[in-house]
Amino acid sequence: MVLGVDKFVSFKRTIKISLFDCGILGFNLFQVHKPNEQKVIQKKKEYRMKFIVSSTYLLKQLQVLGGVINNSNTLPILDNFLFDLKQKQLTVSASDLETTMSSVLEVDSDNEGTIAVPAKLLLETLKTFPEQPLTFVVEDNNTVEISSNHGKYALAYADGAEFPKAVELANPSSTTILGDILATAINKTIFAAGNDDLRPVMSGVFFQFSPENLTFVATDAHKLVKYQRADVSASQVAEFIMPKKPLNLLKGILAGSESEVTIEYNDSNAKFSFENTELICRLIDGKYPNYEAVIPKENPNKLSISRNQFLSSVRRVSIFSNKTTHQIRLKIAGAELNISAEDIDYSNKAEERLTCSYQGDDMQIGFNSRFLTEMLNNLNSDEVSLEMSLPNRAGILTPIDGLDEGENVTMLVMPVMLNN
Repeated sequence: MVLGVDKFVSFKRTIKISLFDCGILGFNLFQVHKPNEQKVIQKKKEYRMKFIVSSTYLLKQLQVLGGVINNSNTLPILDNFLFDLKQKQLTVSASDLETTMSSVLEVDSDNEGTIAVPAKLLLETLKTFPEQPLTFVVEDNNTVEISSNHGKYALAYADGAEFPKAVELANPSSTTILGDILATAINKTIFAAGNDDLRPVMSGVFFQFSPENLTFVATDAHKLVKYQRADVSASQVAEFIMPKKPLNLLKGILAGSESEVTIEYNDSNAKFSFENTELICRLIDGKYPNYEAVIPKENPNKLSISRNQFLSSVRRVSIFSNKTTHQIRLKIAGAELNISAEDIDYSNKAEERLTCSYQGDDMQIGFNSRFLTEMLNNLNSDEVSLEMSLPNRAGILTPIDGLDEGENVTMLVMPVMLNN
């Protein structure tokens, strides 16, 4: 087809106009599209959460917090650590609903955000790293990427909003105590607490605070320990029962610590704050038994002996005792203590004689060797005193030396009926 001159000029003009229009349109499209792209990029930057932290520093903190997490949880979110990042501070929390523990870690970051990270997977990964900086980056695809010196590792995270909030204590009372003193008080008593679900009040440690002293008591009805500090006091009288799980956590963290621990408490919860850590737990509900009523006041028969010597003999002789009763017999006359055990079913028996200091009437009394061993193990003294009244009344074991000023320990062990 051949175009005329006029038609060609008109077509050419049309092409120019069309190209020009397209140029304008393209320019406008570019101008409109570019800000959108920038907005998307900015949105990604706001959404991302990134921080850098030392591998060993993070592992050390998480291993302590990991003690809170149960092996099987009713809520899947409780299998996670909660990471709450606010600029240079990362607060990591763990909870089992009854106990919540959190620590504040210093990290390198300028972001904020909250996620829940699988505890077991993260701990297993961190244990394999030598000391090095780790970079955590929260990705858009619901994964958090960990970058080390040699590789990258991605694990799925959950929404931090699903994690249960820690309890806020309403109108709490407060007491301050040195960390090592609290750890000692727990260590001296917790072994005597019971495990009977039918008597929950006896499955914890009884805290009794007053302006005169602080008292910690544990009993399982067979043995009882009362630990008292006259060098520490509270501003007002208070009583509550602490469960064993949070106490075991505190005992491990605070042993040897010179840090001060602030204990806040009300009728239902207690909060322990020290250094960069907080522990909040639900208290055991109920009234603690009147332990003072079961401690015999008159004990005329008093035995004094080397703790290590007594402990070693009890351990050896108890090997030959009945495996159900664990009964050992103490026969005291003059300056001699005779320790014996017998298992009639297997014709096993053992007997040892020790020299001791004794004031009182000649007597025989039976004890469960396991209880006696536990008590002697939890005393640090060189010499111990065993006070008794009658063969059917509790014996009172106390340290003669090795106590700090203001420290007092009383251990009570119930006797067992002797087979004559």
